[in-house]
Amino acid sequence: MLRNLSGIDSVVILTLHTSKETQKYKNKEMKFVNYISQWRNAAKEALDHTAITLKFLCWLHVTNNYLCSPTHVYGPSMLPTLNLAGDVILAEHLSPRIGKVGHGDLVVVRSPFNPNRNLTKRIVGMEGDTVTFFDPLRGDATQTVVVPKGHVWIQGDNIYASHDSRHFGPIPYGLIQGKVFFRVWPLDVFGRLDQ
Repeated sequence: MLRNLSGIDSVVILTLHTSKETQKYKNKEMKFVNYISQWRNAAKEALDHTAITLKFLCWLHVTNNYLCSPTHVYGPSMLPTLNLAGDVILAEHLSPRIGKVGHGDLVVVRSPFNPNRNLTKRIVGMEGDTVTFFDPLRGDATQTVVVPKGHVWIQGDNIYASHDSRHFGPIPYGLIQGKVFFRVWPLDVFGRLDQ
């Protein structure tokens, strides 16, 4: 038996029908909001990790270029102070910048002939000093040089196997990259490098 719907009944049915559609719409909207929220959280986490990585790289750059850096040193020129097979040393970069290097200090110097290469030598003379030296490869005669202003005289501890200021003259103070203060490797001689 069919019943004739009155106006009130049709409003109730229409309201029920629209509330079901509204509920479906709200469910879809909530799924979309949850989906966007998940992506937002993933993007925020990725940005946080990127920021941490960038901060670490900046810290590493500042430390390596302006505070302290490791250097691998090998060769016979600094025997017996440094090993022939190679040492890993730490060189601090503040002393040369503020003028606190002097006689007897081990320094890392940019090569005057090859700027891509660093040398590790000992400062023998500062500006104004008179340095008397002999080059065993050129004979037994001694030579005397006055170190000019803004320069230093560097030599290897093993004068028979060192290419240093005896061959290329005094070097500008600006080529000093760092002052060596610590040996990291090999472990049997780990510790400070004294003058």
